[in-house]
Amino acid sequence: MLTPIQTPKLSSLVNIRHGFFTREGGVSNGIYTSLNCGLGSQDKSDSVLENRRRVSEHLDGRHDQVVTLYQEHGTRALTVTAALPRTDLPRADAVVTATPGLVIGILTADCAPVLFADPVAGIVAAAHAGWRGAAAGILEATVIEMERMGAQRSRITAALGPCINQPAYEVGPEFEAQLLALNPSNGRFFTQANEKAGSPTKAKFDLPGYVLSRLNLIGLGAVEASAACTYTNESQFFSFRRTTHQKEPDYGRQISAIVVA
Repeated sequence: MLTPIQTPKLSSLVNIRHGFFTREGGVSNGIYTSLNCGLGSQDKSDSVLENRRRVSEHLDGRHDQVVTLYQEHGTRALTVTAALPRTDLPRADAVVTATPGLVIGILTADCAPVLFADPVAGIVAAAHAGWRGAAAGILEATVIEMERMGAQRSRITAALGPCINQPAYEVGPEFEAQLLALNPSNGRFFTQANEKAGSPTKAKFDLPGYVLSRLNLIGLGAVEASAACTYTNESQFFSFRRTTHQKEPDYGRQISAIVVA
């Protein structure tokens, strides 16, 4: 059974269906158990496609797949009007559509997924916001693309989904320096590095807090969050960082998806 997380404000919108899907309810096995939706993983492609079909069906999509893109931590937001060939996906980190029944989504495994909707214009979007993309402007680019399609930012609701949380997100000094160089006020999203028992401890970064701060500056109608930690909740979420620490050979990806009914 699929068990997506839904946020109150997005759930209240007429003719909009969404879900931040967990790893539960799919057919994949082993390290990919069970709702792995990452076509770029080494999981069996038939299993991944079935998992994605289940997501589309759960959201009452009119196609058997969810439209996703080749994500690369950039700032391109792309409008789609129909399903895309899986063998040659466009490179972008946000997908926008006004096509009823076309389920669109973003894949994550620690980065922050953000879903957007303007129910009046019937326009939705999904954005992949790792720290690089968020700092470079992917959230703002998504809203601009929605506006180009006819949305109004004062009507847009944005919801942040599960991602790695600060207690689990140790970062090096170069990471911190890059964000401080962009804006010294970004220091509030880091814990202080310090010496502990004779060895240095790294600073920790508040990704959901940073993403929410960017969203709140855009001037949207509403911003909300359901940002459970992907690293610490192994039974619910895939995590790239956890996989790295456990020295596993690969990792699954959860999907966050939205559709105009």
